[in-house]
Amino acid sequence: MTSSSDSGELAGDGAELILSLPEDVLALISAHLRPRDLLALSAASRSLRHALSTADKAWLAQCRRLLPNASHLLAWRAAFGDSSLTVCRFLHSAAPLLGLWAHQNPELGNLVATLPGFLSLVAVRSIPQELSPRLLWAPVFELLADGCGRPALLFLHGAADDSLFPGLLASLHPHTNTLLLEAHTCLPPASHFSRLAFADRRRLLNVLVAACRVTLPPDLTAAPLFARSDDDLPLLAARREAMLRLHSDAGGGMVSRQEVEAVLLGARRTVLPADTAGDRMRLRRSFSAVAGYVRNSLRQIVTRSASANSRAEYAHSKHLPLDEFLRAGDSVGLSLRGARMRLSTYRNWPSMHDNRFALYKLTMQAPMAGREYAGLWGGTFGWPPGRPEDEHKPGKALFLLLLSYEEDSEGKLLLIATKVLEGTHYVVHPNGSSMFIARVGEPSAESFPWQTDEESHSVEIKRSFAGDGIATGYGFRYPGSKPGSLFALQDGRLAFVWRENKAVLTLQRLDLEDMIRRGERVPALPPIPNFAYLTKSYSNVFAVLHGSTSCPASPR
Repeated sequence: MTSSSDSGELAGDGAELILSLPEDVLALISAHLRPRDLLALSAASRSLRHALSTADKAWLAQCRRLLPNASHLLAWRAAFGDSSLTVCRFLHSAAPLLGLWAHQNPELGNLVATLPGFLSLVAVRSIPQELSPRLLWAPVFELLADGCGRPALLFLHGAADDSLFPGLLASLHPHTNTLLLEAHTCLPPASHFSRLAFADRRRLLNVLVAACRVTLPPDLTAAPLFARSDDDLPLLAARREAMLRLHSDAGGGMVSRQEVEAVLLGARRTVLPADTAGDRMRLRRSFSAVAGYVRNSLRQIVTRSASANSRAEYAHSKHLPLDEFLRAGDSVGLSLRGARMRLSTYRNWPSMHDNRFALYKLTMQAPMAGREYAGLWGGTFGWPPGRPEDEHKPGKALFLLLLSYEEDSEGKLLLIATKVLEGTHYVVHPNGSSMFIARVGEPSAESFPWQTDEESHSVEIKRSFAGDGIATGYGFRYPGSKPGSLFALQDGRLAFVWRENKAVLTLQRLDLEDMIRRGERVPALPPIPNFAYLTKSYSNVFAVLHGSTSCPASPR
């Protein structure tokens, strides 16, 4: 019979059984739990908290789920003093930032992917280009882990390869769908940057990046941003240490209020002749009044869905004066804020604000039974399909499409291919266009027009669906369509064929992170446009610096 004292001890602390487990067994159990489950368990009692905080193998099992590469994980642990808990904290905290992000402008594409660096998260932009063996990309920003494992230290990229612009991660919602580049005036950041007028926000950000710029040591300028192989790990560790020192020496990128005000005041000064200054001022006020009336009238007539997206976040009847914003602290700095906003979408493409320095997250559906084709695909127009390794044939424009499933008003399942990047020299289809829509429950009666592929092998069709493909060129936000068929080839590729002109768009599933790791870095735009390019453009603004050749347009 169990004594009353023994039963009372077990009742008082139910952790005895867990604490008696060997650490290897606890690690096996941890592999089937989530980090939040382990944290909840550690909060049950002091003894469990102590046991789990020192059970390195249990947290190492969690890290393996979030960062599968064993050699990279060991290097990360070594940089954090062999603490798997700290590595796990960073991986879990930074998880909401992983994925694909985009902005509406320029129309050829502003597609940004985030991937693990070295105890950091690296955001890079895929450059519109022709099909080639190496994907072109440019860095946008990096988030480094602080000493506690939080993704707190921001570095904005732009212009020269050795230039970095330090700041902070202000806040990160666990279900972030919008990344906002802002300014903050205190620590922790708690400013009202979003209440400033657009012109004031733009001027303030430009002043900050001009004042807080730091440069990497010459021997680290060409260092990789993420590991392409295990040989890169020592250089990545050295680069991270140098960036931490730069961030500390720059005070987190904070700029004194007096310096910011002096630059802003100097920019506002205008030199006018004494006899014409008054006339010009009165004329300017007259034009401003007329422009304000027209602007307010148009605002009532034309209401963009993008405004609805940001109404809850930015709906203020009166703008905050810039000098009042600056008076909130003695210094100002760059910050990145991950927010959860109510976004309206059209066929998996968010409607975006055109005067916010923001990136919007794209919803990536996972393949599953009955929805096998969800995910990111890349393709080219024409048959036979383009091959990246074939450098002897003229290049074809590379299209990146996000395939997702959606039910129509009648409950029928549709497969929608949304264009997220276009490799033409001048835009043919708007960002977010549905390149084709296939009706999953309706087999196609059409036959595939070609019998052999690029290697003269026989083409085998696995499945086919009736659908509609984009028909009009640029000029319509939601272009028209013409009938066609989607064919699933036996080799895993997809091909959509327009019935009328037999134009074909051939797709292959992509691993964008792997393509970026094997790709080629090109120079970035200046730091603020490099984050979110707010100027409407129909040409490839990213191709200017690296001299990309023109790409052929796709069939209309």
